[in-house]
Amino acid sequence: MLNYRALDSVFRALADPTRRAIIERLSDGDASVSDLAEPLPISLAAVVQHVQALEQSGLIHTEKAGRVRTCRLEPQALRLLDQWIARRRSLWQRRAPRT
Repeated sequence: MLNYRALDSVFRALADPTRRAIIERLSDGDASVSDLAEPLPISLAAVVQHVQALEQSGLIHTEKAGRVRTCRLEPQALRLLDQWIARRRSLWQRRAPRT
């Protein structure tokens, strides 16, 4: 059974283009918040807020070592999306007219 509350949180987090850009960057590997902020046209404080929203949704996890906060993707949240999409795809394919 899917956890729809968690799924809603993931969709809300991914609705923002800046957060999607952060997820795209983290798909290449772990990164510090400063590294994530570097290419973005927003302040470091704004990036921190986006990172917090992504962490609250379960999409990323952060760890602080000294003054550096490192972010990494959380595969479980992505699996939740995969499960939801797979179920929808299965339903759509069964309902699609055969050509």
